[in-house]
Amino acid sequence: MKIHVFNPEHDIVLASGQSNFTAPKAGRLLRRDLGFLPALWAKEDEYILVDDVELAERQWRQICSQFFPFLGKERFPFKEKMFLPWEKTVSSITEKCVVPWGWDRGLYTRLTRIGLTPDELPPQEYLALIRTFSHRRTAAKLLPHLQMEGTIGESSECKNIDEIDAFLTSHPRVVLKAPWSSSGRGVRFLSTQDTTSATSGLSHSVRNWIVHVLESQGSIMAEPYYNKVEDFALEFYVDEMGKICYEGISLFQTSSGAYIGNIIASEIRKREMISRYISIDLLDTIQQKIIESIDLKGYHGCFGIDMMIVLANDGKYLLHPCVELNLRRTMGHVALALNKHLNPQDDNSFQKVMCIDFNGQNYQLKIE
Repeated sequence: MKIHVFNPEHDIVLASGQSNFTAPKAGRLLRRDLGFLPALWAKEDEYILVDDVELAERQWRQICSQFFPFLGKERFPFKEKMFLPWEKTVSSITEKCVVPWGWDRGLYTRLTRIGLTPDELPPQEYLALIRTFSHRRTAAKLLPHLQMEGTIGESSECKNIDEIDAFLTSHPRVVLKAPWSSSGRGVRFLSTQDTTSATSGLSHSVRNWIVHVLESQGSIMAEPYYNKVEDFALEFYVDEMGKICYEGISLFQTSSGAYIGNIIASEIRKREMISRYISIDLLDTIQQKIIESIDLKGYHGCFGIDMMIVLANDGKYLLHPCVELNLRRTMGHVALALNKHLNPQDDNSFQKVMCIDFNGQNYQLKIE
């Protein structure tokens, strides 16, 4: 029996490396307010663990009544019965199979506290594998396999101040990224044009951040700053046999690295939007090369590759084919699931925007 979990604090837990982890307030609110999200892909005989059952049922009923009238009222009772509170033991459920947003040691510990046994959870070696693959060096290693005419991209892992200094010296504008971070955190945009000698000219706070990340995570990923025009991603799924399946395109928006929203539309429509900038043949080639080149042996579940359209100095548009690797379910997967419900005929004229709104107290999924 599958038990679904929305744990959006996953990336922060990976960064901490801890098994006993308390998510920050924003992460706890997001988990509580959007805990119903797995109802979009869970089957009617499966369960969803949520922080607040009444809220999850209310949110799901509102989404269904507003956007899924064709589902029919008979579906609502099945879905509502599937929400279970975290405080309730799940020991009565037989043959449990937990399907989270993303696996980490913090979630493992939390599940053991409500009655799941080690035999019902992935081994510690699997959790370590996911954390290793989630390091930004995995994306950096994949990037050269995806480079060809029409693409751009560079990423270097720096393990000390001298290596960072050398990178800053050779690039006037750079992006420094912690190996593990979440939603724009752990990322610094720097310009060395106004400094005297790379790292020695950086502000005290930035230099302290560099030292802290090097000490806590072992390295920093350094990349040139690119003139980004559009964000998007390709979403995938790895089955238990290791076969990689392509799921679809995710067109999304960010601000300072933080997620804002997704476009919900047919694949044809999304491909048309991307084709304004780059060749669709190039995109299809990159998709196939990802499947052929990425090394995720031992992992099964969702993942996504973030990309971006870049405006080069000569005025041409180029594709950065691997900005990030997200070894978990993503908001792009949520948008793809919503499209299946909202646009079952895959109408090319259909287009909506999905966003996560915060009113100062609560998060809410909005579709406009």
